[in-house]
Amino acid sequence: MSQNIITKTPLNALGYNFIGAAYIPRGKNEFYLRNAQIKNGISYRKLSAYEIEVLVRNGNTSDDWNNILVSDAFNAELVKNCKFYGLVRIGKLEPFCLGFSDLKVPVGLYNSTIISCDFGDNVVIDNVNYLSHYIIGSEVIISNVNELVTTNHAKFGNGILKEDESENVRIWIELCNENTGRRILPYDGMEAGDAFLWSRYRDDTVLQEKFRQLTEQKFDNRRGYYGQIGDRTVIKNCKIVKDVWVGSDAYFKGANKLKNLTVNSGAEGRTQIGEGCEIVNGIIGYGCRLFYGVKAVRFIMASHSQLKYGARLINSYLGNNATISCCEVLNSLIFPAHEQHHNNSFLCASVVMGQSNIAAGATIGSNHNSRGADGEIIMGRGFWPGLCVSLKHNSRFAGFNILTKGDYPNELDIPIPFCLVSNDVTNDRLTIMPAYWFMYNMYALARNSWKYVDRDKRMQRIQLLEYDYLAPDTINEIFTAMALLEKSTGLAYAAARKENLNEDQAAQTGKHLLTSANKIVNELEITATGIENSKRKVVLLKVLQAYRIYHEMVLYYGVTQLLNFQREHEHKSFDALIASLPIPGQRGQWLNVGGQLIPALEVDALKEKIRTSRIKTWDGVHEQYAALGAKYPQQKLQHALASLSEITGIRLRKMTSQQFSSLLNEVAATREWMTRCIYESRAKDYSNPFRKMIYENPKEMDAVVGKLSENSFIKLQEKELKEFTKELAALRKKFGLK
Repeated sequence: MSQNIITKTPLNALGYNFIGAAYIPRGKNEFYLRNAQIKNGISYRKLSAYEIEVLVRNGNTSDDWNNILVSDAFNAELVKNCKFYGLVRIGKLEPFCLGFSDLKVPVGLYNSTIISCDFGDNVVIDNVNYLSHYIIGSEVIISNVNELVTTNHAKFGNGILKEDESENVRIWIELCNENTGRRILPYDGMEAGDAFLWSRYRDDTVLQEKFRQLTEQKFDNRRGYYGQIGDRTVIKNCKIVKDVWVGSDAYFKGANKLKNLTVNSGAEGRTQIGEGCEIVNGIIGYGCRLFYGVKAVRFIMASHSQLKYGARLINSYLGNNATISCCEVLNSLIFPAHEQHHNNSFLCASVVMGQSNIAAGATIGSNHNSRGADGEIIMGRGFWPGLCVSLKHNSRFAGFNILTKGDYPNELDIPIPFCLVSNDVTNDRLTIMPAYWFMYNMYALARNSWKYVDRDKRMQRIQLLEYDYLAPDTINEIFTAMALLEKSTGLAYAAARKENLNEDQAAQTGKHLLTSANKIVNELEITATGIENSKRKVVLLKVLQAYRIYHEMVLYYGVTQLLNFQREHEHKSFDALIASLPIPGQRGQWLNVGGQLIPALEVDALKEKIRTSRIKTWDGVHEQYAALGAKYPQQKLQHALASLSEITGIRLRKMTSQQFSSLLNEVAATREWMTRCIYESRAKDYSNPFRKMIYENPKEMDAVVGKLSENSFIKLQEKELKEFTKELAALRKKFGLK
């Protein structure tokens, strides 16, 4: 029995009946959608007899020369050895060469088969074996392409259906979980926050159906839209380009297969796709770069993200300003500012909440402990696993966790931010050092926050992304960690004294020991429960030092936000400042929604608006993101004030000038300590003999890695410290503080 179904149609039908008669509205023809898409302003006319003669003499053929329409500035001499079928419209052709990079090619249409297409002015179409149903802009270069075609049911990567299509052809992206239970419908313009909200709350069937409706109504389900290629786009040496919508100024070279895609490109950022890429069923944002053998299937790449060097991205969302090189990512939702390199990295069934860096050899995913592929890993902001880290589903991590090299054999739930997690195989235990980043890696912590702001290339900043490591989410986690340290310390103290305390008593005892800086804490073996799914010990290290640092960080966060408030309003006196402070409420729960921090109550309100159709479109959701972004500074201030009041026990509206002066002293000391730590953590790289041994002398080391004294980031921090100290001195003088 025949397996390949070969159909036969009359030759004169080629290029016509793109839309079946059943899908053409009464009074319309098959070109009605195509005509609506054309916005180049060119007036087309029929060929003259002389132009037809020239075209025939130059080796061109057409099934009907009356269906070849041209502009008044058409030059028939610049069309050679082409076969035309259906209605073809050609703009201005002038005797110029178009140059791009090292490529220089003459304007015109050469050696190509062209079926029912429209061209802008001064295009280059050369050696395109099969070009069908495209609207092509002006000054476009398309050279050496095997197949460039649009079908009448093209969806350009969006998760919609065209008229009379069955549900089984719909494209879903199976995020976060390999069992498809969190799948979403992709659409052009999807923010990381959209993907997060849709992939969560799966028990809310009304909300889930609304998300689907928002996506369906965003697009027209009529058949017959043509593919488009924007002005000045260059496509060369590619094999198959099918059902791809391309913006302006894009650059494709040497791609193997591009199918069912929207490729945004233009003033917001030029998108490039390079050699050996095979990319199917996706949305590519502005300014993206895909190079050297990349494979991507069922995906979204937000603006200014990159896939390079054989990377594989499947059933995943990659956030803005993120890079994946060499490695494999499946079923993952990745927030903005993510870095993942090296050929043996692997990330599967994960939510990665941004500002992350996945090291070589990390195998995060597919290490299931259930009978189905239904595990997940959730990683807070700043997640940083070391070399060859292996994790088991399900696991969850607070913000800014760093994991040392190792095979972690059990599920983990780490609620402690800024910590170092180690699998101590020798002693068969898990160790956690809270506040590790502040103690030993302040340079990386501070520089990373700075660089993400510096590298955010988004032109349309729909979501306000938080890059500061001290923000409502991490401050709340610090409070959670401090409570855990208090309880664990109290229990350890009671165990050492062979006393029995309940959890409340233990927390009170531990808090007293820690706040009084009792040195006995350093002599205790302090363990935590509920951290690892095992019976072995989870030991907390340097608890007394970590607790003090956490306290200082919360205080620093609160006072610096208070100073920002003063800087904005320029109150004339201390009393005026205090009187104008908003009344701090509760800290409240905050959610990281695609990199934008939003109070949980606001997220609930947003969901309710969607659920009740008060928000009717995805654009309406995005307007809410913008509105919440505008409220964020005030909400962050209120959160900071509530945190400051909670950590100090001071009622801020009743705060005295002496208390305020004391807080300024503490913050000044903290800022000086942070700046010193930034310098010292980087200076270790210059003093370590094992780092120095590969250089002949200090001058060679400076030539290779740069002089420590000329480190631009350290100099910036030292400058900001001086400005901060000067600002505090001026404020003291203004307010008459001692």
